[in-house]
Amino acid sequence: MAATEPESRMAVRRPHRADARRNFDALLEAAREVFATDGSGASLEGIARRAGVNIATLYRNFPTRQHLFEAAYLDEVQTLARIAAELEHLDPWDALESWLRQFVSYATTKKAVYDAIAHQEAMFVSGRDVIHAAGRPLLERAQRAGLARDDVTFDDVLFLVNGVSGANFVQDAQRDRVLTMALDGVRARA
Repeated sequence: MAATEPESRMAVRRPHRADARRNFDALLEAAREVFATDGSGASLEGIARRAGVNIATLYRNFPTRQHLFEAAYLDEVQTLARIAAELEHLDPWDALESWLRQFVSYATTKKAVYDAIAHQEAMFVSGRDVIHAAGRPLLERAQRAGLARDDVTFDDVLFLVNGVSGANFVQDAQRDRVLTMALDGVRARA
């Protein structure tokens, strides 16, 4: 998949040295997990600890909390685009469903950092463009195969999935069941 112009603006700049890149990636993964569970006020020390690095390593990579929020958001958007390309070999419905399940994970992280970086309107517009460029073809492919309803748009599906991801579920299993029910509403009827 060639990088689109909005996608190239969304790039997270990773360090070149392998050990530094491992620490950077571990910090991003830990930040996504901690922000998703503890929200935007999560402890940076807790993120560093979860990543297995010291707080100085966190600040060397992300000088401010804002830098960490932005990098976590940008990395999630890049991940969604990459996963969409990796799913092209699957059955059209399976590809769409797999991508939308990944989108729920993204939406949880986005919800946690949105208020912290809401002033970055251009970043969110670019992110939305990348997400649409990645996910819309999956829906259209499923529609052409007769597996997804023809009367839904990609925006409809995102609103539906955002509604599921925004709910405060007691357990992840409950979120998965509700998402499955929602996706049944997108599936074409025989």
